[in-house]
Amino acid sequence: MTDLLYRWPAAAKFGRPVPKTKFYEHGTVATTVREGFVADVRRISWAYKLAEATINLPGSTAVPEIQVFQVDAKGDDVAESVLTAIDKAVKTPIIFEITHGQGADRRIRMTAAYKQVGSGTSKVGTYFTTGWLPEGVERKPLPTAIALPALYAALVEPLTPVSARPGDEVSDVAARLEAVRKLEREVALLERKIRTEPQLNRKVELRRALKTKQAELEQQR
Repeated sequence: MTDLLYRWPAAAKFGRPVPKTKFYEHGTVATTVREGFVADVRRISWAYKLAEATINLPGSTAVPEIQVFQVDAKGDDVAESVLTAIDKAVKTPIIFEITHGQGADRRIRMTAAYKQVGSGTSKVGTYFTTGWLPEGVERKPLPTAIALPALYAALVEPLTPVSARPGDEVSDVAARLEAVRKLEREVALLERKIRTEPQLNRKVELRRALKTKQAELEQQR
């Protein structure tokens, strides 16, 4: 996890408030998620639109645009289920900036999930995030990219435990993230078994299996 915020281009500024009800008024959002919007969210702003018309980078079917949504929390944070509901309602990838607190105590974090856009409901992966940072922290320029899909991968990559490889599509990175999460669970399970296994020969087998899984995990990263 890298603690950074991006300096979004002035040309991409959109700055439109979005009523919370827009994301759950059609009846497809669970009651608990609607309650999360009410309890967690003070306001939502569609802050920036990264598109060919605004930053002169061509898009693709998978990444036609990238949106930046700023969500002001009523309390300490916003539930991930709320972010997922927003992500599924908007047909293009989103980078979220979550803020909370007042005055000198105001904090901000950036979070995003790789989203695969399809003809139906978009597939939203696991959210990755920075830590909480002072709202006035110095922001970094956008990564260099020649097209929006590459920019999207470069924006999200620092938050994740894997690195984008040359030629990677969003779906490639998302698949590798799923593989990493699965292998991490398998490694943790093997480590627990080794700690509790009383038989020496069985411990040796488990350690051999653990070493193999750890090597697979490094390859995926």
